[in-house]
Amino acid sequence: MNSKLILPAALGLLAAVAAPASAEGDRYQAFSNTAESITGDISMDDFSITFANGESLTFAALLGDHFVVAGERVNASVYSIEDPSDPELENGNRLCGAGDVTYLANWAGGEGLTIVAVFTGDEPPESSDDMCASYTYQD
Repeated sequence: MNSKLILPAALGLLAAVAAPASAEGDRYQAFSNTAESITGDISMDDFSITFANGESLTFAALLGDHFVVAGERVNASVYSIEDPSDPELENGNRLCGAGDVTYLANWAGGEGLTIVAVFTGDEPPESSDDMCASYTYQD
């Protein structure tokens, strides 16, 4: 076999394997009334969340992998928001409505469901007690 053909083929295969599976992230269908009326369907990955109207929040850092929900510690992702804001979403509604979103957490909410909670505080949230809003999506 010609070695001049092997290297380009190997590099092409490596690039295909290293490329992200989807530029849009994982897609979630709005499930709760609040998600349907405010965010619509979303896409989310380790870097950002994008709402049905195209608005998005970019994550600055993953701050934790556990979170307290209703007094129980659960596996979750807790992110800081790179440029805090309260974007206008579906029907003129805002994501939080009580100030700029500074943190976001998400966790499994039961069979096939994902919960996304948003926060406005200066300190990273440790529990769902301080959220300004939460939204439920179907995986």
